[in-house]
Amino acid sequence: MANVRVEQRNAHLAGPVRLEYVNGREGQVAKATITVISNSRRGSGDEREEEATSLLWTLWGRQAENAAEYLGKGSHVNVIGRLRNNNFRNAEGFDVYMLAFTVEEIDYLDSRAESEARRARSEGRAEPPAPAPAPAAKPVNGRRPARPQSQA
Repeated sequence: MANVRVEQRNAHLAGPVRLEYVNGREGQVAKATITVISNSRRGSGDEREEEATSLLWTLWGRQAENAAEYLGKGSHVNVIGRLRNNNFRNAEGFDVYMLAFTVEEIDYLDSRAESEARRARSEGRAEPPAPAPAPAAKPVNGRRPARPQSQA
């Protein structure tokens, strides 16, 4: 069966990463699903239209675990993967037509600060944890550094 390559660039996650563990050939394997939305624009000026495309992607193994740890709703990503025709006949005897999108590569586009701020908001914290305070000045040649004098 032939696969079709699909790219979804400059997109963002519509919701959280959903991680589960399923039975694989060699035991339990991580499986994550993400809904990724990208926008395309057509026209210009007052005629400009924007269209959103939403795809449900599946990630496997370590890639799935990393996505669950580092990505969240609103995270910006580039996704490259393959599309497969996944048709089957259900229990009632009807044909079900499906397309399956499987991630091969995913680029995390947010900076670490943006990612931590998003994670803090989703956990209900007001802001990401503050960095540790700078260490006190160390003595130089056995003497403490001079304190700046205030102007009175």
